[in-house]
Amino acid sequence: MTSSYSDEVFDVVVAGGGFVGITLALALARGGVRAALIDSAATGGGETAPRPIALAEGSRRILDGLDVWDEIAPGATPIRLIHVSDRGRFGFTRLKAEDYGVDALGYVSEAGIIGAALGKALGAAAGVSVFKPATANQLELSEDRVRVACAAAKDPLSVEARLLAAADGGNSLIRTLSGIGARERDWQQSAITATVKTRLDCGNVAYERFTASGPLALLPMGQRRAGLVWTLPHERADALMAMDDGAFLAMLGDVFGTRLGAFTETGPRTRHRLRSAHSRLAVKQRLALVGNAANHLHPVAGQGLNLGLRDAAILAEVMVDATRRGEDPGAITTLNRYADWRRRDQWATSRFTEGVVRLFSNDSLPLALIRDAGLVGLDSFSFLKRSLARHAMGLAGRGPRLSRGLSL
Repeated sequence: MTSSYSDEVFDVVVAGGGFVGITLALALARGGVRAALIDSAATGGGETAPRPIALAEGSRRILDGLDVWDEIAPGATPIRLIHVSDRGRFGFTRLKAEDYGVDALGYVSEAGIIGAALGKALGAAAGVSVFKPATANQLELSEDRVRVACAAAKDPLSVEARLLAAADGGNSLIRTLSGIGARERDWQQSAITATVKTRLDCGNVAYERFTASGPLALLPMGQRRAGLVWTLPHERADALMAMDDGAFLAMLGDVFGTRLGAFTETGPRTRHRLRSAHSRLAVKQRLALVGNAANHLHPVAGQGLNLGLRDAAILAEVMVDATRRGEDPGAITTLNRYADWRRRDQWATSRFTEGVVRLFSNDSLPLALIRDAGLVGLDSFSFLKRSLARHAMGLAGRGPRLSRGLSL
C-alpha cells in the first residue's frame, strides 16, 4: 500500500527504492517480516532508462525466487560466452556457460524492463508498506528502535522500525548521517553507455575488450543490438560525447575492431563520472548497509548491482531467520551475522574490480606483458577459469537460499 504517515513500528524499514531496495523489501515480505520501503520516486519501480544491465546467473536465481524473473525473461538476452581480450595484444580468455553446467553465465536486459518488473511485484506484494514519494533525511538511532524522518510530497513523514536498511546509493545520506565513513576514490574516468547496432549479430557473446583508451564492454541484446559501456579518461569522454553519431560509431569501430562488422546505429549516449566508495562498516546497532551504500564499484566488471542483490538476499535471510526465532532483527549480534557473511564476497569483489581497473588502464609495456601472460595462463588452467566463472556468475562461496533455489 502507499501511505503518507505511519503509526506502526516495522521490523525493517528500507531507505531507497532502487533495484536493491525493492528486492530487499520483497524478500523480507516473502519471509513474513514486517517491512516498509521509503522511495523517492513518485511512480514506477526505480530506473526506467533503456541502458543495458548485466544480471549474473546468481542474480537471476534471486529474482526468480521472488517471482520477478518471468517478467524480465522475455526481454533478456542470455550470455553464453564471455570473450575477454587486450586489444592489439596477444592476451585473451573465454568463459563458456556449457563448461559450468548452466544455460547462461548471465543475462542482459534494459534497466527499464527490470525496474518495471520489480515495480509490478512490489505493487502486488502483501506485507510491504510503501511511502512515496519520500526521502529519508534524518534518523535517530536508539537502544530498541530507529526513527526515520522523511521529506515527503505532502506532510512530513516519520517511520519507526527495529532496523533501518540503507539502500540509498553510492552517495548514501543514511551512511553519512549515521557517522559511518567510507573509503572513496575518484577514478578520473567517465563511462559512456548506449545501445548500438552492429552489422553482424553478437549472438550470445559478451565482449570485454581492454583498449588503449580504456575498457570497453559490449553486451548482447538481440537483433544485432549490443549494450555499450565504454570507460575513458574525462577528456576523451568529452570528445566522444561531442561527436555526431557517425563520427562516434566510426571511432567505436576503430577501437573495438571488426569482429562484429561495422557499427551502424547508436541510441542516445549517457555519461557517468566514475568514483567508488566502500563503507568502513557494514552494520551498527539498528542499521545495515546494502548495495551501493555499502560498496559502490567501478563498472568495469559489471559486478555492482549483482553484489547488491546478494546483499539484499542475505540480509533478508538473516532477518527472516531472526524474527522466526523471536530475536531482535536490529540488535548488533543479529546484524553481525549479516556482516560476517558478506565480508569475504564484498572484499573479494571490490578488490578484483579495482585490480582490473588498475592493471588494464595502464599503457606500461611491462604491465601489458604481465596482464597478457595472465590472460593466456588463465585460459590454459581450467581450475582458475572455474573460480573466475563462479565469481562472475555470483555463485562463489556460501550463497543465500534464494540463489540456491530454496524458499525463505
